[in-house]
Amino acid sequence: MKFAVIVFPGSNCDMDLFHAIETGLGEEVDYVFHTETNLENYDAILLPGGFSYGDYLRSGAIASFSNVMESVKQFAESGKPVLGICNGFQVLLEAGLLPGAMKRNEALKFICRPVELTVENNKSIFTTNYGLHEKINVPIAHAEGNYECDEETLKDLEQNNQIVFRYVNNPNGSVSDIAGIVNERGNVLGMMPHPERAVDELLGSADGLKLFQSMLANWREHHAITS
Repeated sequence: MKFAVIVFPGSNCDMDLFHAIETGLGEEVDYVFHTETNLENYDAILLPGGFSYGDYLRSGAIASFSNVMESVKQFAESGKPVLGICNGFQVLLEAGLLPGAMKRNEALKFICRPVELTVENNKSIFTTNYGLHEKINVPIAHAEGNYECDEETLKDLEQNNQIVFRYVNNPNGSVSDIAGIVNERGNVLGMMPHPERAVDELLGSADGLKLFQSMLANWREHHAITS
């Protein structure tokens, strides 16, 4: 399985993601810059955390207009997996690949610490290696992680089982304790916590590794069926 880590000006978690895939998962991975327009050679796209374009205007807003994002949209439309973490989640929201928006943390402060999550959906291609309602420990590091959506969108997320992760103790004020959601098709995941920073017990937790292992297992299963 070949992964692409998209690098925007201001990305600072791209190396973490690269290491998680290359060392933690043992799969092939490339850095792909925001000017690229061809993603055909990849099996999964990863949008890392950081402060793309300095978070000017809104977090993820300028990055959503980068050249590469049109190709990311086409990639998602083809059914292949796209994962946006922290700033990557914000970019996916700004690009319209996921519903809702991100606001400043309720306490108006940057938060950087481990949090406990509940796996709300273990049927997605990102979570099949987890148990339903499994509790996992993954760090967060954000100032604008307060997920917001209107009542109708929240109802749709609930009914379609699109809420993948919830905070056990909500650190930022996100509606319905939401920490991560998928699109209706289930192949685009956005989450504020950083699974790439939880792929080895030396880091304090290896709970994030199961997310990448789930992606790999589902890719292998898909290719076993189609080959």
